[in-house]
Amino acid sequence: MLNGVYAISDEILTPYKRLSVMLQEACDAGISCFQFRDKTHKDNAIKSLCEELQSQCQENGVIFILNDRVELAQTIGAEGLHIGKKEDENPYTQEELRGIRQDFKGILGVSCYGSLQLAHQAKMLKADYIAFGACFASKIKPNAKNIPLDLFGQIEGITRCAIGGIDAQNVKRLENVEMVACISGIWVGDIRDNIHNIYKNWKKA
Repeated sequence: MLNGVYAISDEILTPYKRLSVMLQEACDAGISCFQFRDKTHKDNAIKSLCEELQSQCQENGVIFILNDRVELAQTIGAEGLHIGKKEDENPYTQEELRGIRQDFKGILGVSCYGSLQLAHQAKMLKADYIAFGACFASKIKPNAKNIPLDLFGQIEGITRCAIGGIDAQNVKRLENVEMVACISGIWVGDIRDNIHNIYKNWKKA
């Protein structure tokens, strides 16, 4: 199911030589989804790694989601695909999203930043979840604009994911959210403790 803590890899915080071990700790701590995010390598350079990570996720009952690489996601039969901005930093158009949805039959997530218009568009095109962010100041994307947190309550009927600067302390401020996506909030420090504390504080919210 699309709910719970959603871990996203980072080329610096989760170096590929250690990623499998770090991912296993996160799986053991109860993440529901894992997104592999790589903005530098070509598809053929990471194909084998993606296949290995997807197998590891499947063994642990965790959904494997690939970031932005539509063709690679189709090639390896990825369980999920997350779409953000294109190489020119513009959001995908409605027609482009429609084409992706028609071609990719797995779980599809769409970054909507702070735009309800993009969120309703993604919902109409049968995306499986939308992501709003940045919710808080983020070291990963320091220039990202923070969104009003009441945005999540303004759309229903689709799984809502919060992203951007989320950790075990500020997660309690989130409402009307089914998934919380974290990068540094998971990987910096003790991975298992971080995830356990995110769940504990989120459920108290």
